Amino acid sequence: MIASGTHNAKRRIALALVALPCAIALLACPVAASSNATNEMQETASVEESAVFEVRSGTSYAVAVSPDGSSLAIDLQGSLWIVPAGGGRAKRITGVFEDAHLPSWSPDGSRLSYYAFHDGSYKIWTVAADGSDARNITEGNLDDREPSWSPDGKTIAFASERGGGYHIWTLDLISGELTQVTRGAREDRAPAWSADGETIVFSGKEGAVSAILAIPAGGGEAQVLRTAAPGTTYEGPSLSPAGQLYYVAHDSSGSRLERNGTSVSDMESVFPFRPSWSDDTAYYVSDGKIRRRHDGRSETVEFAARLETNSPAYARAKRDFTSTAPRRVLGIQHPALSPDSTKIAFVALGDLYTVDSSGGEPTQLTHGPALEADAAWSPDGKTIAFTSDKGGGLPQLWLHDLATGEDRQLTDIDTQPLEAAWSPDGKRIAFLDYDGFFGVAGLEVVDVASGAVTRLQPSLPQPGSPSWSPDGRYVAVALARPYSASAREGSNQIWMVPADGSGAPFWREATDRSLDTRGGGGPAWSPDGTKMAAIQDGLLKVWPVASDGTALGDPQTYSDEISHYPTWSGDSASILYQSADRLKIVSLETGATREVPLDFTYRLDIPTTRIVLHVGGLVDAIHDATQTNMDIVIEGNRIAAIRPHHAGTHNGADRVIDAPGLTAIPGLIDYHAHPQKDFGANAHLAWLAYGITTIRDPGNQPYDGVEDREASEAGVRIGPRIYTTGPLLEWKRTFYRMGVAVSGPEHLEREISRARALKYDLIKSYVRMPDLQQLRLVEAAHAMGVPLASHEIYPAALIGVDATEHLGGTSRRGFSPKQGPLGRTYDDAIAILGHSGMTITPTMFGALNIFLAEHPEYRADPRLSLYPDWVRAIYASDRPLPASLLAMQAGQRAAIRAVHEGGGRIVAGTDLVVAPNLIGELTAYVGAGLTPFEALQTATIEPARALGLEAGSLQPGQLADIVLVDGDPRKDIATLFRVRQVVANGRPVTLEQLLAMAKDKN
Repeated sequence: MIASGTHNAKRRIALALVALPCAIALLACPVAASSNATNEMQETASVEESAVFEVRSGTSYAVAVSPDGSSLAIDLQGSLWIVPAGGGRAKRITGVFEDAHLPSWSPDGSRLSYYAFHDGSYKIWTVAADGSDARNITEGNLDDREPSWSPDGKTIAFASERGGGYHIWTLDLISGELTQVTRGAREDRAPAWSADGETIVFSGKEGAVSAILAIPAGGGEAQVLRTAAPGTTYEGPSLSPAGQLYYVAHDSSGSRLERNGTSVSDMESVFPFRPSWSDDTAYYVSDGKIRRRHDGRSETVEFAARLETNSPAYARAKRDFTSTAPRRVLGIQHPALSPDSTKIAFVALGDLYTVDSSGGEPTQLTHGPALEADAAWSPDGKTIAFTSDKGGGLPQLWLHDLATGEDRQLTDIDTQPLEAAWSPDGKRIAFLDYDGFFGVAGLEVVDVASGAVTRLQPSLPQPGSPSWSPDGRYVAVALARPYSASAREGSNQIWMVPADGSGAPFWREATDRSLDTRGGGGPAWSPDGTKMAAIQDGLLKVWPVASDGTALGDPQTYSDEISHYPTWSGDSASILYQSADRLKIVSLETGATREVPLDFTYRLDIPTTRIVLHVGGLVDAIHDATQTNMDIVIEGNRIAAIRPHHAGTHNGADRVIDAPGLTAIPGLIDYHAHPQKDFGANAHLAWLAYGITTIRDPGNQPYDGVEDREASEAGVRIGPRIYTTGPLLEWKRTFYRMGVAVSGPEHLEREISRARALKYDLIKSYVRMPDLQQLRLVEAAHAMGVPLASHEIYPAALIGVDATEHLGGTSRRGFSPKQGPLGRTYDDAIAILGHSGMTITPTMFGALNIFLAEHPEYRADPRLSLYPDWVRAIYASDRPLPASLLAMQAGQRAAIRAVHEGGGRIVAGTDLVVAPNLIGELTAYVGAGLTPFEALQTATIEPARALGLEAGSLQPGQLADIVLVDGDPRKDIATLFRVRQVVANGRPVTLEQLLAMAKDKN
């Protein structure tokens, strides 16, 4: 049964928060409406709708049976619920913002232990069985997970990263004493007690080797009980009352419950959590259902849990694609102060500029459609190093001579150099050599005179900008230092690399907290060698250092507003930094700060032509039909009319494009793509070449994405229309270079202020953002008139999150609440998506590879030449995908079909820069059971509606984004690979012209 209606969202959320009274105050947090929305025009969204519904199966949850066998505790969608052991209605006993998991009963049945996410880390909690008296029993900034109550009720065993990597710990509930039980390089997780309390079994993983081990509860030597075969992982061990070892084994064939090496779960897909025991009966979860197994027979314990969603309603900001009035440039990329403090160099609108440090109108140093990035002054102030693809192909390092105005190409390498940094003597330049997705790069040095390149470090996980020690001995970069091998997120700290290639790199830490981001957060070494600057808490910090980077004191704060990308003056007396939409210079001696005002605007590039397209077929993405022999009239950047072909329609046209053998469709929209500077302008040309005329970028460096958007709007960078955001907003730790480790509520408010100032098109809340802080981001985003996206599904769907990314995707839990083993999704997630109005971007990883295996002719597609060699190698290879990824395809396709049939809003996206992945994604949707037309809609009209974009369909008044393909995509979705011509924002371009532009960017 489903009950729904229109209600007040905050009243409903407050009712759901009765178990969290201390959190309700955040609901009333005032949010000022911003006039800095993406556009002054706004439109009102539909009236908010709430839905209450019941679900009878769930995704990625565990079950624990009470000692008396009468009740079951489950952790469905981040809350603990109690279900009668015979089945029935589930009663929620913890709040919706707890992210509570893996319940374990006390021996007397009065309480449950569990782990819950608060203030950026998981902690062990207990709660009375009726939901009262919740207590936090561990503390700190490190994660504690997977509690298990001892049979005597005196101790809780749990897994924790507090010892460096995950190990098994125990907590004495009387004394509060913590004891580390296991040690070493192995990652130890999921402890469970023997019936006599003498032994703890647990799962362990060292490298790729997974095992089940046992150790005396009082400490001692761990004994390996079972070692998994290669490709198999063991999880969730448990000892039956009779001492038999049960655990979950997972590999590419499935996930099963095993007893001492033998599967006991038939064809079930078992969730990776320990079974729970009542005498000799085991309770566990498989295929979304609670199972009770006894004497080799399995029974299902049916339950019903009531969930609620709220579809957000707010005044939606609408991008202005019509006005040609001047617009202030906001995308100032990597501004750098000259050594004599008189000039600032930066990239904006696709080109290199300088401006007086007192402000004014910038001077343009480069011109053309090439992509420029990362200006860096030579120590003598005579030369600016920068990255550009102006030589054709992909980016290289260039030098601009300020006296002559001439540019010289410095590198000619197969991978792409960015983030140039001059050595103190001006003879060498350190740079990041990008050779992987999302900023994976090595650290290299090039000799300025000869061009010889030396690699100092192989591929690193998304390092930050290099900074030289003033004696030239070291190059420092920011790297994420993980807390364990079980989770990739870590603290941004400083990685010191000997510049002569001798000796091993080593870590240096400024404080016990993370630097904000590796994408512009420092560190920046002062020219005199006595200090380092970086961004922490959203603020500019400076601290004294020794010659090897050792911190000699605490950081001092030099800003009170959101700050980014510090660069030093040559005399080490002042620092230039970005503060939201401003440039500022601070004196370290006096602390005085002054703004650098810029007189810098651009205008929207709109054609003034009248063009007529005569096409043999037309699919408007609204009606499941192919119209034949049609004319499309384009005036400026909009469709003026669509009518049956008539020669008279061509009269007065500035240009007629006669394509009777081609079919017109709306320009495609990739709803989840991450532009990268290392792919250069070619990536933008490639999007058009594959028919993609709009991309939504849900995570980037703060100013890089804005620069992409403005360069596109100004017509400088030929490519798709861009909807962008700033960094992935994390909490206290992060993984991606484009992420920010938000240190607390005040820092979060600073990030919100930058989002307003830079007019982001959306805000992205990432995986370790606590639910209550995500609620704050929802309020802030909606006050701006833009959506909030995350990886979360619940309580995200309750508090008004607009979009969830990926069917699986990264989760702070180590498992996904949207997807279980073999890529399968169950009743709870499907119903949440169907009722909430949230969009879901599945991102079917490997879909293009599967398509290319079936259609190898597309591996020779000339458009792939637009990408780096290492990218082309991925798609040119006929090497099969990993078995684990292939095993998930059927489950993910079934999930897509179920979400679609359940009313969920599927919007197509790829999570990548490589454009053909979008078409691969659509072929997977057709394989899932959508018709080719329905799949086409997920990349046209549906994402356009989600963006509030007047495109995505072919009808008068819409923006003129049109793709001409050879064939009818309603009959065969693979027709989308056969793009012949594109009209982007009213400007037509052929495939051949796009490929030629990639070779000549002057």
